[in-house]
Amino acid sequence: MREHATIQSGQSQPTRRAVVTGLAALLVAPPLIGRAVAAPDHAAFEAILNTHVVAGADGLNRVRYGDLKRQSLAGLAAYLAQMEGVRASALPAGAQMAFWINLYNAKTLQIVAENYPVASIKDINLGGGFFGRGPWKAKLLRLEGRDLSLDNIEHDILREKFNEPLIHYALNCASVGCPNLQKRAYRAATLEDQLQAGARAYVNHPRGLSVKGDRLTASKIYRWYAADFGGSAGLSRHWAAYAAPELKNRLPAVGSVDRYVYDWSLNDAG
Repeated sequence: MREHATIQSGQSQPTRRAVVTGLAALLVAPPLIGRAVAAPDHAAFEAILNTHVVAGADGLNRVRYGDLKRQSLAGLAAYLAQMEGVRASALPAGAQMAFWINLYNAKTLQIVAENYPVASIKDINLGGGFFGRGPWKAKLLRLEGRDLSLDNIEHDILREKFNEPLIHYALNCASVGCPNLQKRAYRAATLEDQLQAGARAYVNHPRGLSVKGDRLTASKIYRWYAADFGGSAGLSRHWAAYAAPELKNRLPAVGSVDRYVYDWSLNDAG
């Protein structure tokens, strides 16, 4: 989850179908008939999340990166090694989406923990990112014969191949401004509920949307990825669908977004 110069258009309706074209075709191809592949085991990752993710009373989930670095880096590395051995292209669509979300979040945790202490993920330079900062373009993973970066997972696989804007609420970039890293791993059976819950939590938190008088402040996520939500009109419908009654009642009185904000400070629980 980061700034991305090229915005891909998308639909606002959730779907679980993969479109098999372009760079990641091998990695999101539908399973072969008669050759079922078991979904990867995310229990080890979930145990790490349960141990080190702290849900705050302010609605922010933070991570105890220091403890993670001291206690769980080996376990995280083992989980990532297991994930790199998965034939993701043979998984059903829901399991594929959960797979890529977990892989992205787990690798982000590993990158931050290995470089901790750090004030922001943007201070970790492993091969560039937006304006040359951050770890997002570094080819740090290898799956099914392809070297992949975090950018490849987010933009070339999840955004481009799945018609699902709600993935923006699932990917975590280790920042305060980002939607919460959850204490549970994503799984096909619970994916829809998790995505819906993530959307409601973020839209109704001040770092997602905030209305003061007739001035609307929104997360930069809604500027960077406006097309994924269907443009301005699609965003208005999206916010109305997920806003709690108090916020929803105030939105019609607001015109365009007054300003966009995003806090890149590390979501560190200390």
